[in-house]
Amino acid sequence: MATAVKGADYDVVIVGAGFAGMYMLHKLRGLGQKVRVIEAGDGVGGTWYWNRYPGARCDVESLEYQYAFSDDIQKGWKWSERYSAQPEILRYQNYVADKLDLRKDITFSTRVTSATYNEPNALWTIKTHKVDGSGGDTLQARFCIMATGCLSAARVPDFKGKDDFKGPTYHTGGWPHEGVDFTGLKVGVIGTGSSGVQSIPIIASQADHVTVFQRTANFTLPACNRPLKEEEIARSKEILLENRQQALKAPAGITCFKYNKKLAAEMLPEDLQKELQDRWELGGFAFLGAFGGVMTEKKSNDYAADYARSRMAASIKKPELVEKLLPNDHPIGVKRLCLDTNYLETFNDDHVELIDVRENPIERITEKGIVAGGKEYEVDAIVFATGFDAMTGAITSVDIAGRKGEKLKEKWAAGPRTYLGLGSAGFPNLFFITGPGSPSVLTNMIVSIEQHVDWITDCIARLTKGNIRSIEANRDAEDEWVAHVNEVASMTLYPQANSWYMGANIPGKTQVFMPYPGGLDLYGQKIAEVAGADYAGFELGA
Repeated sequence: MATAVKGADYDVVIVGAGFAGMYMLHKLRGLGQKVRVIEAGDGVGGTWYWNRYPGARCDVESLEYQYAFSDDIQKGWKWSERYSAQPEILRYQNYVADKLDLRKDITFSTRVTSATYNEPNALWTIKTHKVDGSGGDTLQARFCIMATGCLSAARVPDFKGKDDFKGPTYHTGGWPHEGVDFTGLKVGVIGTGSSGVQSIPIIASQADHVTVFQRTANFTLPACNRPLKEEEIARSKEILLENRQQALKAPAGITCFKYNKKLAAEMLPEDLQKELQDRWELGGFAFLGAFGGVMTEKKSNDYAADYARSRMAASIKKPELVEKLLPNDHPIGVKRLCLDTNYLETFNDDHVELIDVRENPIERITEKGIVAGGKEYEVDAIVFATGFDAMTGAITSVDIAGRKGEKLKEKWAAGPRTYLGLGSAGFPNLFFITGPGSPSVLTNMIVSIEQHVDWITDCIARLTKGNIRSIEANRDAEDEWVAHVNEVASMTLYPQANSWYMGANIPGKTQVFMPYPGGLDLYGQKIAEVAGADYAGFELGA
């Protein structure tokens, strides 16, 4: 199919073949666009292609963590558990790729190294290289869409002596596809965020000894995972499409539980305790919906945090570990909550050791292990559960240059600047799917992805039909949106924690709250208004 723009190899180049890139490809095909997806992995999946660590599991319920754009696709798939494990999610993504014949338009095992906007012809020049070093290509496209994911740029801290260790090392965000057997080994695990919380019980079930190095104790909620009942699956297939419309009107894009809008101060103490207990025992994120104001009022948050700590403490049998494993330095929910299965109980086992690296900082890695607090802990293998350069890392790892050679990485050096998380001033025809400045990681990502892809598709259709050369965020509109995101964040408790939401896990990264905390519902109204006003806040044809 020929492109509509002279000199272009493609109408659109999409970077990434996870949930966002796959759906974006499907939608643009429907417009008759010529599209090429560039993907570093050798298969589809994105986050779920790379994150194959033991215990990797979604923290959104399976029946909501799936596409809802096709009744045929959703009715042809059957989930097995309340919270799907990584292998099942990846099988689902491959099922969708098969159903839609997506792979023919995807170039695998290839990274995008740079994207440069050429003003005279309004085209992006996109350079790639094969991951095996065997060369690459240069592509010309009218649009470049970053579907790189919010948690895909794996980060290993620059520990002194990191390369001296003689044993194998692994990062949870780039796990060997063949798996790892820790049977009989002494294993050091650095990090106790979501991937650490999920992987440590599995690693401990195999290893002879596990030494966990914890910087920050995190709130963990019980997942209460279980096999799905046949009637639940059947009911979901009847109402998924309807539910998705309701999800778009919910703050977090989730409909499997309801938010109690009463404030804690308006509830009787016994009712308050029962609400917290019922939601804790239900499992999952329903706990944060126990009453209103949890994320905006410290007093309300304290009720939930105190209850969570009491339930967490009951799982810990070693008195000396209770204070170390309980989070006391931040409100509940302001760091990414962890859903766990027997995480705290794992520390009751004698072969699992906890090192508090605030008291005993990691000084270096040696040939034999890890030195912390002046003591060397000998291990056979090291697992880095140290997270990601979230929200921006996968975008700025590409050398993106806009008008007059302006570098996106330099523009974002003091924090990401976008209009609606969809585009950035100075970078025409460049879109981000669930970019910084959108609700993204504070929501069910599938719902946010579909919302963004549908909006971008409609936008490209409008530009194509109107023979409009380009679209670019207006700098004033961008400044107003960035100020609005910061204002809304300041009205919440989120800034009270050094979290990856703030970029606090990356040395030298400016700390600003990156996702939009106003809710998917309000955000959806805003982007609909923008589109309805012929993309107000964007400059067309510039």
